[in-house]
Amino acid sequence: MQRLSISFLSLVALAGSAGAQPAPDAPPPAGQPPVQPEPSNAPAGSPPSPVDVTPPPSGSQAENKGEAPTTPPVQGKWTTTFYGFTEGDLIYDKVQGGINGGGPTEALGNGALPRPANGATAAQFRSQHDQFQTTARNTRIGFRFTAPTVNDIKATGNIEADFAGNQPNTVSEASLYVNATMRIRHAYLKFETPFLDVLFGQYWQLFGWQPNSQEGSVQFQGLPGFLSSRTAQLRIGKNIKAGDFSVDVEIAATRPGQRGGGLPDGVGGIKFAFDKLKAYRIVGAAGSALDSAMVGVSVIGRRFQLAELKATPASTIKSNGYGLGANALLPIVPATKESKANALTLEGEFVTGGAIADLYTGLSGGVALPATVPGTGMTPAPAFTPNIDNGLVEYKVGAGNVVTVHPVRWQSYGVGLQYFLPPSGNVALVVNYSHLSSDNAHAFGAANAVFEKQDYVDGDLFVDLTPAIRLGAGFVWLRQTYVDGVNAPDYRGQLSGMFIF
Repeated sequence: MQRLSISFLSLVALAGSAGAQPAPDAPPPAGQPPVQPEPSNAPAGSPPSPVDVTPPPSGSQAENKGEAPTTPPVQGKWTTTFYGFTEGDLIYDKVQGGINGGGPTEALGNGALPRPANGATAAQFRSQHDQFQTTARNTRIGFRFTAPTVNDIKATGNIEADFAGNQPNTVSEASLYVNATMRIRHAYLKFETPFLDVLFGQYWQLFGWQPNSQEGSVQFQGLPGFLSSRTAQLRIGKNIKAGDFSVDVEIAATRPGQRGGGLPDGVGGIKFAFDKLKAYRIVGAAGSALDSAMVGVSVIGRRFQLAELKATPASTIKSNGYGLGANALLPIVPATKESKANALTLEGEFVTGGAIADLYTGLSGGVALPATVPGTGMTPAPAFTPNIDNGLVEYKVGAGNVVTVHPVRWQSYGVGLQYFLPPSGNVALVVNYSHLSSDNAHAFGAANAVFEKQDYVDGDLFVDLTPAIRLGAGFVWLRQTYVDGVNAPDYRGQLSGMFIF
């Protein structure tokens, strides 16, 4: 790792001496034709190289030019944009993880870290031994389609995938890293009218105003303690402009936290932007964007219907989930379309709610649903099969064996700071911090199995050697505090290289 770090740092001088280069363009925002050369408020990804595809006239159009048109007139052409990036990563962790045992894999996420020794309790093996990973699974490809405008309706579609899909727990390490599984990131249609915009399909979650709030880091998204989720949804909203100010108002019906709840999640948000102040930022690891200063608030409501805690349940127990999020993007030193040098950008996020763990990456806190039915006096106790994922809500057995259901509450806040060094801005320093905690997770499991606090810090150095080549290096300190007071840490070093197209 030391030799890799020395080699990487030597490239910083090369980038600084290369003079001012244009920043890698980000993919155009969903619903916008790919004709803008400057970075934009786009889904986390990478700058595309547009390929315009214009279908030839149909037979009737070519042969009957003198006849009155039988369809509404159209303006513009069909366009197809192919974009993405290839990525290679070298990752060192102080502790071990794996698909069979939890702990850190390529993505740190919010999974439980292995515990060190505590008094008479021996340390978990994985907490005492390190690991090294090489991977290319974060490589990403996407297609964005724009149709001609018809009757003032502009239609776009997007399909985006990477190679970090789930694989069976029995898969070997060789298969995990070499035979990567493709997965859907985005798959949606969007149409814009003079009155409303509609998005239908899988896209970033409206809660948290993603990806407008996504942090920059060489670490795989989502970062510990920060919201990160994509989901299938039907979203309706509109951007209203008034001079240099704009307001986004949107509502969405999204994939529910539990399909047995019988209703979609309801999400709403309002975002205020000041278009005259521009913040340049790295989005994820390979994306770049020049965004307006903004402040956004969002809320989510969820309904759950859990199977009663019996071996053969016949009825349900109802519970609700909720969340409130606030996000901000502030250009402390603004950037311009012409230059990002010396730009300083601050991002902030605050989230509080109950039954929202799935809106983070891999978060459960160690809270697990019961596998058996308590209080029956039978040996062995009857098996119980929950109809909901772990970590969202929990059963509680009270006096007289009365069973109630409670949402697991989480609160998080995080900040990110990005600075682009002069003279060209092709070298960037990024720091992120987050804190995550729960005030009731301790009531839903053994003290040595549930963590209730987490702190995360990462520092990153990015170098754009050319608009297509970005190198990054990062260091992570991550610590979780279990209910019994034991602190479980991890230290990570990572080198990443991306070819952005």
